[in-house]
Amino acid sequence: MINKTVKKVLKALSYNDVELEKSRSIANIKALDPMKLFHTKVDLRIHNEGHQIPIRIFFPDKSIHLEEDGVSDFPAVLFLHGGGWVTDSVDNYERICARLAKNINQIVIAVEYSLAPEHPFPAGLMDCYYVAKSIFQKRFFLNINPEQVTLMGDSAGGNLAAALSLMARDKKEFEVKRQILIYPAVNSDYSETSPYPSVQENGKDYILTRGRLRDYINLYAGKEEDKENPYFAPIKEKDLTNQPETLIITAELDPLRDEGEDYGKKLKEAGNKVEVHRIKDAPHGFFALGIKAFHVKESFEIINEFLQRTRLK
Repeated sequence: MINKTVKKVLKALSYNDVELEKSRSIANIKALDPMKLFHTKVDLRIHNEGHQIPIRIFFPDKSIHLEEDGVSDFPAVLFLHGGGWVTDSVDNYERICARLAKNINQIVIAVEYSLAPEHPFPAGLMDCYYVAKSIFQKRFFLNINPEQVTLMGDSAGGNLAAALSLMARDKKEFEVKRQILIYPAVNSDYSETSPYPSVQENGKDYILTRGRLRDYINLYAGKEEDKENPYFAPIKEKDLTNQPETLIITAELDPLRDEGEDYGKKLKEAGNKVEVHRIKDAPHGFFALGIKAFHVKESFEIINEFLQRTRLK
């Protein structure tokens, strides 16, 4: 059970709307990481019809060199960051991605996708899709084996990962073999009539409020009808067949908990291999905490087991 002191802190941080510039300024504080000088990384850009998409590649240690031919056999994660589609960046997620690379011993490729409302749906999703296409079609400079690539995202990034997998199936330009969705936002209704109890139960006192979710959705949507598009809200897809082997991690105190678990249920009912794990007493966003945090340790144990079991032998 979450203790009273932590609960009071969470409640104090749980404001009910999104002031865009303020939210972005708060998110940028996460980029102030004195340890970033010690991360092994490289910045690149993927070119797409005149549009350049920045990416940052994190390596698990200094023993992996770009010039080595063997790097093509090294497994990789294509990571899509959270932030409600309107805040955060690869800079803000640097500590998370560097820690992820080290703890799963894989290359992590993070995408600096276009943010709403300046670039509404589907701009950010298409940035992620074209980076994925470059990697899975082996047009990426590392020439990674596509069988060894895992798609991963948290929160809004989990939404983008799920939508990207659907788009990849529909376009048939490449195939995603496995995906990891961390407390994903897969629905578009956070009103009082939401069918998911966690929206009401956890939508007030645990940082990510129902009001903020509503604002994020409205900022991301280019027009009202976008909210019914399965690439916007993957749980609205009627045909969920032929999806990657999936790991979904949810947080008990998260308003997104029930929709993430329901998405896993629907994927399984459609014949896909799925496992869903709920992290007890965890709020939304816990994955950004330090590796010593109990919830994060538990998550990495689950992620590593999934990757080891599903990795190409």
